[in-house]
Amino acid sequence: MTEQTATNETLGTTPPQPKGFASKPSQTETRLAELKAENKPAFVGYMPYGFPTPDTTLDAFRTLVDNGVDMVEIGLPYSDPVMDGPVIQQACSMAIRSGEHLAGVFDAVETVAKAGGVPLIMGYWNLIFHYGVLKFARDFANAGGAGLVTADLIPDEAGEWIEASDRYGLDRIFLASPESTDERLRIVARNTRGFVYASARMGVTGERSELDQTPERLVERTRQAGAKNVCVGIGVSTPEQGAEIGKYADGVIVGSALVHAVLDDPSYTKLASVTSGLAEGIHGARR
Repeated sequence: MTEQTATNETLGTTPPQPKGFASKPSQTETRLAELKAENKPAFVGYMPYGFPTPDTTLDAFRTLVDNGVDMVEIGLPYSDPVMDGPVIQQACSMAIRSGEHLAGVFDAVETVAKAGGVPLIMGYWNLIFHYGVLKFARDFANAGGAGLVTADLIPDEAGEWIEASDRYGLDRIFLASPESTDERLRIVARNTRGFVYASARMGVTGERSELDQTPERLVERTRQAGAKNVCVGIGVSTPEQGAEIGKYADGVIVGSALVHAVLDDPSYTKLASVTSGLAEGIHGARR
C-alpha cells in the first residue's frame, strides 16, 4: 500500500482521478435537478429492448418519451429473469424469440437520446460481463447512454463496473430494499451515481392493486444514508399510485404497466394513452 493510498483510506476520500477518465456531468442527476427546480418528480419508464420485435421496438421507446417519460430504462432481455414478474418475463421471451441481441440495444439508446429522454439500461450482470465490461461501457457511452441499473450486482462486487463507468462517465444505479440495513444503504449511497433505485417491496416486479407503506420510510432512510436522489419502483401501475409516491420520491419507476399496454395493443395507441396518464399523475404529484 502506498503512502497516498493509505492517506486516502484513512481520510475516507476518493483517490485522484486517473488520467483518461471522463469528468462529464451525470445526465441523470442533471435531469433530476431540472425537474426538482419545477417541483416535479421524474417519470422513469421501463421497456425491454426487442419487444415486441426488434423491427418495432424503437417506436415503443419514442412513444414513451413523446408521452412524458423523462428517463427510459431499456431492459436487456434475459432467459432467466428471476427478479421480474410474469408480464416482463413474457415480453422478454417474445424479444428473445424475435432475435434481439445485445449489440442492437445501443440503437435504442440513441433513439431515446435523440427523442429527448435520458437513456438508461437495466439488465442482469451476466449479459454485460460476457459482452465485455469495458466494451459495453464504451459502446453505451458512444451511443449517448447515461447509466446502468444493475439488478443483481451489489457495490461490493462491482469493482470492474465502477472503474469502467468512471472511465466513460456513466451513472451507476444500485438497488436498495426495505430489508437493507443502514450500513448496506450507506454502501449503496456511497457507490451510486445518478440515483438509488428503491424497491417498494421485496419480491419480483409487477403491477399491484395496492402499495404497502414501506417505500416512504425506505426513501427517508436512503437519504439519511447519504443518497442524493432516490427513485421508487416495483408495483406502480396507475396515475394515482404514481402521484402517491411522487410526493416524496425523486422519481417514480414504472415497468409492467407499460409493457402490459403493448401486450394488449401492439400498435402503441394504448401505450401512448397509459404513458401520458401516468406522466400527468406523476408530474402533478406535488401540486
